[in-house]
Amino acid sequence: MFSRLLRVVLFMLLLCATPFAQEGIPFFNTDFPPGEFAARRARVYDEIGSGKIAVVQGAPSPAGFTRFRQSNEFYYLCGVESPHAYLLLDGTQRRATLYVPHRNEGRESVEGKVLSVEDAEMIKQLSGIEAIYGSELLAEHLSRYARTGQARTLLTPFSPAEGLATSRDGAIRAVADVASDPWDGSPSREGRFAALLRTRFPQFDIQDLSPTLDKLRLIKSPREIALIRKATRLSSLALLEAMRSTVPGISEYELDAVAKYVYYRNGAQGDAYYSLVASGRNAWYPHYSSGKRKMQDGDFLLMDYAPDVGYYMSDVTRMWPVNGKFNAWQRELYGFYLECYQAILKHIRPGVTAGVIKQEALKDMQQTLARTRFSKPIYERAAREFVEGYGRSAANPRTSLGHWVGMATHDVGQDNGPLRAGMVFTIEPALRVPEEKIYIRLEDVIVITDKGADILTGWLPMDIPAIEKLMSEEGMLQRYPRDQDQ
Repeated sequence: MFSRLLRVVLFMLLLCATPFAQEGIPFFNTDFPPGEFAARRARVYDEIGSGKIAVVQGAPSPAGFTRFRQSNEFYYLCGVESPHAYLLLDGTQRRATLYVPHRNEGRESVEGKVLSVEDAEMIKQLSGIEAIYGSELLAEHLSRYARTGQARTLLTPFSPAEGLATSRDGAIRAVADVASDPWDGSPSREGRFAALLRTRFPQFDIQDLSPTLDKLRLIKSPREIALIRKATRLSSLALLEAMRSTVPGISEYELDAVAKYVYYRNGAQGDAYYSLVASGRNAWYPHYSSGKRKMQDGDFLLMDYAPDVGYYMSDVTRMWPVNGKFNAWQRELYGFYLECYQAILKHIRPGVTAGVIKQEALKDMQQTLARTRFSKPIYERAAREFVEGYGRSAANPRTSLGHWVGMATHDVGQDNGPLRAGMVFTIEPALRVPEEKIYIRLEDVIVITDKGADILTGWLPMDIPAIEKLMSEEGMLQRYPRDQDQ
């Protein structure tokens, strides 16, 4: 209690003494205490062991008029949101050293205060990091390790850093696109940093820290889950308002605008990913994001969108008819899909693998298929392929229920064992009718607890009567019509 009070007093004194302090804006996150960051670093020390050091590079200053956002990997370990920072973790001494630039008073006079090396004492109190130096001293300190032999192995993340609306899969694809461009071919920032370390300090054996960080991020703490829960609630509230606002004649981007209002009105710091608002046959493309089509009466609409709340994400999808009433084929196919989808949710629990859960759900899905009558052979064929495809997936020993969710929408981590408390993931099986370019998919966020599965989106309507009832209500777009000059 005394140490917490001391941190608050010190923070207020430093705030008052800083000439460029912004009014009412904290210099450090309020979502995690220093102890949680210290515990994460301690787990890194446990993983890398004695005789090794790790260096994590923070995000650079953004180009253009864009707010700075720290990389997930760096934020996870210390919570410091200063650009061009570095974190050194000593596995032998179990000690963290932060390297940050010096104060740029000219920039601060325009943009506001940024934590710098001149704030060393405040950073120590807020983050629990033991030592703070200017960025220019990192090379000198690494040279001491190399010269004295205190550490022969240096670990740094090889995987591309996750930033705003970035997941590992997308970041790797971006690196590959640049590498494939004959007029570019630039290495990734992480690759360039690792190459510099090898060139300047050949005494070190440079190894990849990414698997260690990925493993630690797989199990979420209660505070992490609280942020994921808030991001999921905002995503769900946005989808509710989008359902109310949907009528024939509006454009896809208008629902994007509705969701963004809900997110930013409630404190989101950005998008978890670009909005997927896909009407009609646009839904056939799972990551369609143009958002320019005007919706037509009779369209079926897919919306998949979530915010970034304190560096934690969500991923939620719902589908509904643009005119507010499910027509015959929508009821038929969506109704079949929904029954299968709910069978999966019903079996999710801790202590069993994804394969076991899928095999149990498959039996229910096969029963649903057997009793369902379809109006077209292509619908029956699509439904059968959906169930059989799920069965093939269930037989794969490396199968998963969906993808992890956390600091990235498609979060990191590899685990095919039994589900454990603290795991967070989505399910999103897709039913396709290629002949008519019909694509049906829902997505919910699930948190595994000691006792069961907490479906964070369980209250968000997915059944036909509830969706139709909700869509009969007035929406935001009706209360605030678009500019008539458009």
